[in-house]
Amino acid sequence: MQNSPFVVRMTVLLVLGLTTLATAQSTQQTVPPPIDPLRYEEAILAFESNDRVNPPPEGAIVITGSSSIRRWHNSIVKDLAPLTIIPRGFGGSTMKDVLHFIDRLAIKHKPRAVVVYEGDNDTGRYLVPPSTIVDQFSKIVDKIHSALPETRIYVLSVKPSVLRRPFWDKARETNELLKKLVADNDLLTYIDVATPLLDTNGEVMTDIFVDDNLHLNEKGTQIWAATIRVALMKGEAQFESGSQ
Repeated sequence: MQNSPFVVRMTVLLVLGLTTLATAQSTQQTVPPPIDPLRYEEAILAFESNDRVNPPPEGAIVITGSSSIRRWHNSIVKDLAPLTIIPRGFGGSTMKDVLHFIDRLAIKHKPRAVVVYEGDNDTGRYLVPPSTIVDQFSKIVDKIHSALPETRIYVLSVKPSVLRRPFWDKARETNELLKKLVADNDLLTYIDVATPLLDTNGEVMTDIFVDDNLHLNEKGTQIWAATIRVALMKGEAQFESGSQ
């Protein structure tokens, strides 16, 4: 007995529907890659090799974080002058990576201040829960202050981007938790680098990124750098060698 055209059509639609559902479930259940800090061992060794040739001064400001910091290396010293900066950006990193390497990235230099930028890859690539990111930052603070009790620590908010717009709610949640964490500690400061990158409608500006729609172009970097400079000059200029 042959099936009627109606039955055939319904069967095809059912198969297509089940296939679409399976694909959607597979996408939702995609497990992000694991975060293994040891993938950055070579990058940290490179910093240490350079330090042996040109030892950084004690009492400077270490700025560490992901590619937003690494891509800023070429102009960061000029952008933040006259502050003494030790740039330690390593692209693709997360808060967990900074926690793992904080002794070698910052503590050994005995800085007067440490600036941390993470959360971008955490929320947008590895899908790390905001509470976990903030807990890891809290552990970074504990490690630094265990060795250097008077060191001031600045945490930059997660910046928005066109590419990672779908993850912006998680990034904003992370920012709110970071802001709350530092609120009652005079040695901790939250720097909002997100708001200056939004337009008057509260949407991320689209002309401040390179072609990947993730990393800042010259215009975006100028906004980013100026925002950070204002905050650091307010908190650190008085401690700079030679300041009045």
